[in-house]
Amino acid sequence: MIEFLHRRLVRPVLEQLTQGLSPDAIALTIAVGLAIAVIPVVGTTTVLCTTAAIVLRLNQPLIQAINYLSFPLQLAFIVPYLRLGRLLFGGAAIHMSAQELAAFVTSRPAEAFAALWRVTLQALGAWFLTVPLIVAVIFFALRPVLRGVARRLRPGTTAGAEPALEAAPVPVVEEPDGR
Repeated sequence: MIEFLHRRLVRPVLEQLTQGLSPDAIALTIAVGLAIAVIPVVGTTTVLCTTAAIVLRLNQPLIQAINYLSFPLQLAFIVPYLRLGRLLFGGAAIHMSAQELAAFVTSRPAEAFAALWRVTLQALGAWFLTVPLIVAVIFFALRPVLRGVARRLRPGTTAGAEPALEAAPVPVVEEPDGR
């Protein structure tokens, strides 16, 4: 599992840091990817991550890697978002565990949709309210770490700054005086 995470998550981030993507851009990509990955509506994250990456000009492969690796988090967050949605917006309680809910949705999706559309909308509302906090916490926690890693990987640059371009020598062309 450690090798899998290193190969699929750590190595791509390190490669992006050494290929010129700024630490801030990587931190934002990870933060947005994780925030979208925990949306309480299974089957929507790929399209949402693609859209966010296009609109915000984020790294598409990295945001999708974060999204796919975070699927267990999405499943773990469904029930808490259902409960938070009920707390915020009212309604009937869901008396199912995460496993029972997953089995219900996968075995009878049409019936699950009919039974759960209201609570799903409430969970989605709770997610919308928490997304800014999720993005901010992850972004501001990762940014200094990624800046430090970038400093070690790219000596001679300042944290958060793009690598300086070396100036090419400009040839001097002397014009004849005409004398």
